[in-house]
Amino acid sequence: MSLKPDLPSGHETFVRALARHERVIRAYIRGSGISRPEDVDEIVQEVSLIAWQKFEQLNDVEEFPRWACVIARYRILEFRRNRFRDRLVLNEKVFDLLLEEALDETKQHDARLRKLESCLDDLPPASRRLVKAAYEPGASIDELARSAGKKANALYQQLWRLRQILRKCVEDAMHNDTNLSDPSVPS
Repeated sequence: MSLKPDLPSGHETFVRALARHERVIRAYIRGSGISRPEDVDEIVQEVSLIAWQKFEQLNDVEEFPRWACVIARYRILEFRRNRFRDRLVLNEKVFDLLLEEALDETKQHDARLRKLESCLDDLPPASRRLVKAAYEPGASIDELARSAGKKANALYQQLWRLRQILRKCVEDAMHNDTNLSDPSVPS
């Protein structure tokens, strides 16, 4: 018996897109002022269901995060109408501006993560392994230092230098992307 279900191509594409971009949707919802985790979970669940039902209407899977955030926007508006009927709520124009800003910040954060992954790939293999090991859940610098035969302080210094390299690499990549998308920005 196979443990991997035989999913039709569209279903698999949807599941992959949702898994890849769920954190973007969650960040967008939190950015709208919905802070209780259970409320965020509820809205994400509703967005997922609607996105699943309407997935065939999406022409380009690369647009999934923006498309899902549009669905989330309407679910957030409905949530706010239902939950905050008797409370003072933000003017809808202010709310729309906040949502747009949250989406822009989420897109920027996602772009920075992609750049970080690329910059990590550019590190020498040993440095890349060290950075990844240091950020594994439950990782201990003392244990990493012992296994590498180094002192913890030396490892902290090495990680600090690697973080500076990665920070500069990401900033340069983001700056280059800005210059490519806006020809009026001087190099």
